[in-house]
Amino acid sequence: MALDLDRRYELDPQVAIRPEAFGALAYHYGNRRLTFLKARSLVELVRELGGHGSAREALERRVPPEQRRAYADALATLLDSGLIRAA
Repeated sequence: MALDLDRRYELDPQVAIRPEAFGALAYHYGNRRLTFLKARSLVELVRELGGHGSAREALERRVPPEQRRAYADALATLLDSGLIRAA
């Protein structure tokens, strides 16, 4: 599934996030995938994603304009890995 910035996404309920000095470790209990989130700002974005009407809205509120493309790419990767899902 491709990331649609106009859709709402949320952290999959089977995912646990453990804060680390570099960002966080995210573990998906369903597919057993471990993912490194290498920026605290990305961790905050992922945790708050479900509280926004769309991924675009979340990016606009949480991420500086010059970094939005990189964060959107990161969200697409997290969607592919199952850490986030369409809400």
